[in-house]
Amino acid sequence: MSFLPFGRAQPSSAEKIAAAETEMEMIAEMMNRLNQSCVKKCIPPEYREGDLNKGESVCLDRCVSKFFDVQMKVSEKMQGDAAMRQGQ
Repeated sequence: MSFLPFGRAQPSSAEKIAAAETEMEMIAEMMNRLNQSCVKKCIPPEYREGDLNKGESVCLDRCVSKFFDVQMKVSEKMQGDAAMRQGQ
């Protein structure tokens, strides 16, 4: 913890651990949503082969790319909105 008037207080170890746990939970939730949505769209419920065929592989690649593009756009929009609210 900084006692200097111009310094920002450093988070404690417990706060760092809590922040890391929260971040891990958010990442796990995002990966679960990604997995559920892309597998549902790209992989048929009955498996014919042990490996992905070319069509399934391309579909998954595009789905994951679109998912992350949307996540980035939503994140940027939310950060912009938050910045505007703080500026008011």
